[in-house]
Amino acid sequence: MASKNFVLDTNVLIENPKCIAALRNGNENVIHIPYTVLTELDGLKRDARIGHVVAQAVTSIMEDPKVLIFPPNGHNFSPDMSADDRILREIGHQSGLGEPILVTNDRILQLKARVFGIPSEGYRDSVPFQSESQIYTGFVEEGEEPVPNSFRWENGTPVFHGPEGPKPIGYNHEIWGAKPRTVYQNLAMELMLDPRIDLVSIQSEAGYGKTFLALAAALFLTLERKDNPYKRIYLVKPMVEIGAKMGYLPGDVEEKMGPYVRYITDLLLKLHEMRPANRIFQDPQADTLKLNPKRFIIQPIAFIRGMNMENCIVIVDEMQNLSRNETRALLTRMGEGVKCFCLGDTRQVDNPYLNEANNGLNWVVKKLKGYKNYAHMVLKGEKSRGPITDIVLKSKL
Repeated sequence: MASKNFVLDTNVLIENPKCIAALRNGNENVIHIPYTVLTELDGLKRDARIGHVVAQAVTSIMEDPKVLIFPPNGHNFSPDMSADDRILREIGHQSGLGEPILVTNDRILQLKARVFGIPSEGYRDSVPFQSESQIYTGFVEEGEEPVPNSFRWENGTPVFHGPEGPKPIGYNHEIWGAKPRTVYQNLAMELMLDPRIDLVSIQSEAGYGKTFLALAAALFLTLERKDNPYKRIYLVKPMVEIGAKMGYLPGDVEEKMGPYVRYITDLLLKLHEMRPANRIFQDPQADTLKLNPKRFIIQPIAFIRGMNMENCIVIVDEMQNLSRNETRALLTRMGEGVKCFCLGDTRQVDNPYLNEANNGLNWVVKKLKGYKNYAHMVLKGEKSRGPITDIVLKSKL
């Protein structure tokens, strides 16, 4: 089979940074990168949303010494010339290229290429970027060395590889009246209740119950036994708005945070109805229940510096909206007798300065995976919080 000369457009590299290896097909084909594409990548690397993908694309180019880059050769491009037109001009100026095939998903550029007599085709084998918190699900494959506190499927049963060796999980937990809806929720409960695991991170899309499970575990650990070391629950959450800004909110800290954490109080009330949790409320008989600050505190991340948390459960919700520095500042506030649950979804980053790779949850998984007192779990399954959420997730809306 004759070797093909593929010329890659920027959008192909962005949609799938691993496309070079696939198109090369071993050493069968030759990959060319126009100088204009490098210029576009250089501009996109500053975009907080896709900078991490650009970095992957650049790494793919650098790690393959056989990728050929068109030299600038002093082309006299008009300042008004678009990047697409420059790419076509570069292809036309290359001597000895044979019959180049432009690979682009830009249909207008495909039409322009037709005008210049340059064959083109789309590249549809796109692989969405996955962060470390998505790639490492908490499971290891058969034949792999078990990661501390990971699981492996054996004969249809999840086996926990913890400090005491392999342990089949053939039972279901029930904590504070909450029962797992999927095997992954059950395994998350296993991790959160294990006294030897100090830090648990949970990744999932919206609706898979990570906050509900963490609150149930926190109530169980703080209220179930009188001799437990946990005296208080802290819930830490970054204050990042979605959509139009609400502007200035009046009142004290608790009142300002109200709109951001109302779902937390709703979940607590749901758990309270399933099994009374009177001690976390100031007056359990009141018409409007208020949290007891001696037992449950909702803490803004901005007020963490200088704190020393001891003998408590800490729930960090929506950790994907924390920066690496904020994550470090938060986790280094935790002293003796602390168990921490880090929750989030790296695909739902609302902080404009962060992205799927550069966020607190992903940094935790990337740096702490392998430590004996750390565990991670990705929640998944057929059922989430309800039928509407189910169809949204299945349809990839």
